[in-house]
Amino acid sequence: MKRIITIVGARPQFVKAAMLSRAISMRNKQGLCFEERLIHTGQHYDENMSRVFFKEMGILKPTWQLHCGNHTHGAMTGQMLIDIEKILISNRPDYVLVYGDTNSTLAGALAASKLHVPVVHVEAGLRSFNKAMPEETNRILTDHMSSLLCCPTQTAVHNLRRENITEGVYHVGDIMYDAALLFGKVADRQSTILQTLELSPKRFLLCTVHRAENTDDQNRLCQIAQALAEIAEQGEKIVIPLHPRTRIYLEKYNLLTALQQLPNIRFTEPLGFLDMVMLERNAQTILTDSGGVQKEAYFHKTPCITLREETEWTETVESGWNQLAGFHAENIIKCLSTSMERKEIQEYGDGDTAQRIIDLL
Repeated sequence: MKRIITIVGARPQFVKAAMLSRAISMRNKQGLCFEERLIHTGQHYDENMSRVFFKEMGILKPTWQLHCGNHTHGAMTGQMLIDIEKILISNRPDYVLVYGDTNSTLAGALAASKLHVPVVHVEAGLRSFNKAMPEETNRILTDHMSSLLCCPTQTAVHNLRRENITEGVYHVGDIMYDAALLFGKVADRQSTILQTLELSPKRFLLCTVHRAENTDDQNRLCQIAQALAEIAEQGEKIVIPLHPRTRIYLEKYNLLTALQQLPNIRFTEPLGFLDMVMLERNAQTILTDSGGVQKEAYFHKTPCITLREETEWTETVESGWNQLAGFHAENIIKCLSTSMERKEIQEYGDGDTAQRIIDLL
């Protein structure tokens, strides 16, 4: 029996882990013998950003629940490294499986690599080429420590080749596309968020902002808030699920109260995955600085405006589904009125990425 320890800590990782855990369970019923156990680092500690995802998607209950959230990057990553190392020493898995580019990803890869446990990196090879982003450092270091690199696109494969990483590299497609196909149907059946917020399909905008480069920089966040205010004053409804860090900085910069007073802007608490999927599927346009939401927008065929100057998902821009607006209010508003020619993206696979990863293991 092969023993896998999966490490997660943030919303996108819960979704990806759900798909791979389902695939492992299905294959075990066919005679494959994998034992998967889960470490939840606690990086996302809010109920609606953590436990509700496990409930909605039937994710494996964590064997180990750590409490490493709500710290600076260094303190958080250091505490994760200490705690994960203890678990790996005691359990000696055959593989450590990590996802994406968070502090949980880096800490898991570091702990495993130093103990000579093979690291499997799902969503390997992504590059924004902006090292001011903590996520860029996390993904580069994780890739250089990984034994099996599961790339969502050919561009990711080429990025690794430029860094002389060629062994153990596979283009498997995007595991989030697996999730979009499965949970899109579930959301249609179960989510009542449109009724709760009194929204009509394709008659509202959805906005998410959470990256430190936008929230922690007063000028950038002020510009984004100005754009949202002007768009709302023009008559567009905007739904904003509010990340805890974003709320803190909106209040710090005296922006939150003014936005809350605009009748066309509706703030909500962080939402569960099914409600977010429902909003993404039914929004007229999505404005976001999230890499995951950029892709989810494409999966649900909703135009996207990215509130950054670059993206690791370059194919979404090349296909016309995504526009890079940056943070300046005038650019954001201009993108909203720009009509784009759009085409299909072939690189994300056929919704069988989880099965491909199991085959590799």
